[in-house]
Formats: sequence, C-alpha cells, structure tokens
Amino acid sequence: MHIVDRRLNPGGKSLENRQRFLRRAKALVQRAVYESSQNRDIQDILKGGEVSIPLDGTEEPRFHRGPEGLKEHILPGNKDFIEGDVLPRPEGGGGKGRAGGDGSGEDAFRFILTRDEFLDLFLDDLELPDLAKRRLMSADQINPVRSGYSVTGSPANLAINRTMRLAMMRRVALHRPKPETVEKLIEEAEECTDEKRRAQLEEEIKRLESKVRRIPYIDPIDIRYRRFENEPKPVAQAVMFCLMDVSGSMTEHMKDLAKRFYMLLYIFLTRQYRRVEIVFIRHTDVAEEVDEETFFRSPATGGTQVSSALEAMRRIVRDRFPASDWNIYAAQASDGDNAYSDNATTAALMTSEILPVCQYFAYLEVGESRSVAISSGSAIWSLYERLQAGWPVLSMRRVSDRSQIYPVFHDLFQRRTAETRSG
Repeated sequence: MHIVDRRLNPGGKSLENRQRFLRRAKALVQRAVYESSQNRDIQDILKGGEVSIPLDGTEEPRFHRGPEGLKEHILPGNKDFIEGDVLPRPEGGGGKGRAGGDGSGEDAFRFILTRDEFLDLFLDDLELPDLAKRRLMSADQINPVRSGYSVTGSPANLAINRTMRLAMMRRVALHRPKPETVEKLIEEAEECTDEKRRAQLEEEIKRLESKVRRIPYIDPIDIRYRRFENEPKPVAQAVMFCLMDVSGSMTEHMKDLAKRFYMLLYIFLTRQYRRVEIVFIRHTDVAEEVDEETFFRSPATGGTQVSSALEAMRRIVRDRFPASDWNIYAAQASDGDNAYSDNATTAALMTSEILPVCQYFAYLEVGESRSVAISSGSAIWSLYERLQAGWPVLSMRRVSDRSQIYPVFHDLFQRRTAETRSG
C-alpha cells in the first residue's frame, strides 16, 4: 500500500506531507540550499526558490505485506533460464531515474522552497555563541498574569467575591424573597387569630418558600474563577554591534564584501532572535552610530582610526547596554589598515573596555580579490592576533571573494557543542 496526500494546498499553506518530506530529506535539502546560496546575491536569499536533490532522497515510506513463507512463481515466456540460474543485471544500471537503453534519464529531483522554508534551512545550524550571562532562548519565559474571570477553572482559583456579587445580582433581579420576609410572615401567622387571614398568610408563606427553592442562593451560573494568561517575558537580552570601516583605503570591492557579511548577519539576527538589539557604527577617522539604511548604502570616505569605532561602542555600552544585564556581541569588518599612532589606543580599548564585556567579538578582514593575497601583516590583524592568545572570545577570519562570505560567516556563527566551546 502506498499512501500519499495530493490535495491542493489550502490558502498557500503547506500540508503535512510537504513538511514531512522536508523533515525526511532535511540533510539533502539543506546541502542543496548551501550550494544554491553560493551563487546568489544576498537579496536573492530572501526569495526562496528552486533547489535540486538526488532522487534517492525522495523515497517515500511504504507499507509492505510481511513474508508468509516460501512461494514459487511461474513466469511465462521464459526459454533461457532454469531454476537456480542468476539473472544478469540490465545494462545501464536500471533503477529509478535511469533509462534502460543509453543510461540517460533524470537523476535529480527539483524542489521549490518558499522564502520561509529557505531561510529556516539556511540559518538552521547557526546561533550566537556563549550566551553566558543569561540564557537567550528562542521562546520567552512564560509568566501567568491575572486576566479577568472565567466560568471554569480550578477550585483553588475560585473568585468568592465575584461569585457572591453575581449571585446577589441574580437574586435581586429575580425577586427572590429575603429570609427576613418569610420569617416575619411566619410570626404573623402564628399570632393571627383570624382563621381566614391565617390561611392567606400560610398560602403566601408556601408561595414564597416555593420561590426560594426555585431560585437558589448560589447558582452554577454565578460561579467565577480567577483567570490567568501566559505572558511572554524575555529571559535574556543581547546586543550586536556592527563596526564597519568606510575609510578611503576600503575599495568598492572590499566594501561590497563587508556589506554582504553584515547583510547575512542582519538576516540571521532578525530571523533567529526576537530580543536582539542591533547597533550600526561606521567609522573613518571619526565614528558615528547610524541607522540601517545609512550603514548599508550611504557613501563615506576619510582617514582610518579604529579606536574611534571602539570608543563609540564603549560609550553606547555604558549609556544603554550595561554589561551586567546584556549579552554583548560585536562584528568588525575592515581592510586591516589603521593609523600607526592609533594602534596603542586601539589595543588599550580592546583589552580594557571591549573584550572584557563581550561574549563574542568577530573580526572580518576583507581583501582586494582572490588572486591578490591579503597581507599577512596588516596593522589590525597583527594587533588582534597578539590579543587572541589571551582573549578566546576574539575570532578572526579573512575573505577576498564573494563566494567566501557564507562559509566564513557559517564558521563564525555555527552552533557549537559544549566540547567545542570548552576546547
């Protein structure tokens, strides 16, 4: 038996069979997404699209009847083989996706991913490393808060005051006799000597007592329970500082590499985490905090002083993101140049102000092109290399071509196991 639900997707939403297929072939689809991303622009990553996976990964589960002992089959038309002969394998290999004659045929399955599916697979194994101050979870901590009343609930949550108020309102609206009124009539009937009047009073007492029994003191419709709703509360907060060199030594190719790296970082953070602040700082010989549009698109030029960006980051941390409450991250992109007189200031800021408060500091050095090797002795690289021995939170990578951006980004932010972190 082979069961496949081939109903049309209602309202553009994926049916369970599609999600089940993605879970079953996740490794193959994820590798196809990785290969596809190498030839895409950053903007194209947001569009989803078509990927190809081997046909072997499209096998669907089947129900088979279990064996019931040995069976003999008679195949008509056989003139060449007898019992015990081994049948030769057909030329061309046969099997799914292959033709029997010249061996040609489809050997890949093309699958269209939506934008959300593509991004989920693209960012699946990435995370902000070493969230040590507080655990940053994909889901918020849930706290119950009072949210009115409900007609069902636990006896422990019974709202006595609200229940009694509703019961009183119902009794008043239905004119339920008061106990004092009934008792007064009973006393009057006992003292009455007129038989006719006494009969009237007893009849009235019976009517009121009957009405009391019909209108209970507390009815199930009066009962109310305190209602609680789960309110999400962030269990951690993190901030990512994006520091980019836009000085005159940064060519358009270098700026393009840096912006592509930051665009990947921006997509990753906004997609994976809801509680991460992003601060954009660009610098020449002076630094300024800018918005996203200015950071990615507005041109600038000038000399180079890396310490200006670090000083701006230090000031913002002090004013808005105290290290005792925030997980602080930084990603810096530069061509490695720096004013000679600024190296000492940069080193002092890194060791005394920046690295001590950072959970992770990623440095990306961009080069001119793949054919031109990045200088091994750039000012910033040499400085950070000396600092790295004492500060394991500092990671350094180099890129010189667009195709290297995603592998380097993935290497910097891949999900790490406990053993990897400790090593």
